[in-house]
Amino acid sequence: MKIALDAMGGDYAPAEIVKGAVMAAKKFPCEIVLVGDESKIRECLKNETDTDNLKISIKHTSEVIEMGEHPADAVRNKKDSSIVVATRMVKDGECDAVLSAGSTGAAVTAAQLILKRIHGIGRPSIATPIPTPNGVTLLLDSGANVDSKPEHLVQSGIMGALYAEHVLGKKNPKVGLLNIGEEETKGNEQAKETYALLKNLTTINFGGNAEGRDIPQGNFDVVVCDGFVGNVVLKFGEGLATTILKLIKEEVEAGGINSKIGALLLKPVMRNLKKRIDASENGGAPLLGVNGCCFISHGSSDAKAICSGIGIAEGYVKSNVLEHIKTALEKENMLPGKNSATEI
Repeated sequence: MKIALDAMGGDYAPAEIVKGAVMAAKKFPCEIVLVGDESKIRECLKNETDTDNLKISIKHTSEVIEMGEHPADAVRNKKDSSIVVATRMVKDGECDAVLSAGSTGAAVTAAQLILKRIHGIGRPSIATPIPTPNGVTLLLDSGANVDSKPEHLVQSGIMGALYAEHVLGKKNPKVGLLNIGEEETKGNEQAKETYALLKNLTTINFGGNAEGRDIPQGNFDVVVCDGFVGNVVLKFGEGLATTILKLIKEEVEAGGINSKIGALLLKPVMRNLKKRIDASENGGAPLLGVNGCCFISHGSSDAKAICSGIGIAEGYVKSNVLEHIKTALEKENMLPGKNSATEI
């Protein structure tokens, strides 16, 4: 198995990306292709140890899509950029998956234009795992589409349930629709229409409306919403977790010797807690709905997160999620005419 890794994408690229690739090559039975500026990648590789026998290769590209660029324009104009070339390697069968910590918009656009959408899917969704007491809750869409129709949310529910089952190991995953209340009559027109469609599906275990607090509590395995709401929820959760840890540290420092002794005794507990809510433990979110394996990592991903993302991408490919999605869409009679996305 080969994973195309966008070596130039992310806040700490290419150093942390290359380091993560080395970690993954030592841990997982797959070959990693570092896509980007070859000279910069080789300089980073010099800083790593025991790399001679690792299955790592380099695909040189001359361009990089920056975070501030318009995604569609950049993908169309920078055809030799690292994310575009890495995505095309999946399209051409040279690699089995692509992973990028660069511009989310560019990664989504490249996947839609090059890999195309799965036949029958109107909009792809980013499925982000949120840590909970029960493992993780899969939140989708978390940023691919800010405006979604009810049928798009239904498709997200189907895809999310299949990913949760076949990759995350959730048996008969419970799917919820993010809303302002549990009752079926709650919410705006989008929510009401989506609820009516979801409850009639035969391929998923729909558990009704999910409120915001249900996500971190793990009351649902999959929670569906549009990308605008999902991205707000995701960023709020990240900020809240960081703030709570910061406030605990400040209180310990201000509390005197007794607080510091107590904190020392609780250090193993706090270390385990930090690990459970650490985003780098789930270093990649799949873009579900495109005809290929595309994973998107956080822009601030470090080597540990990249390594984790590669491992998750490998599991996605092995579980054959694409075929499971196609089969489910056929069962639910969701196969309209071919999509019209233009390949670049």
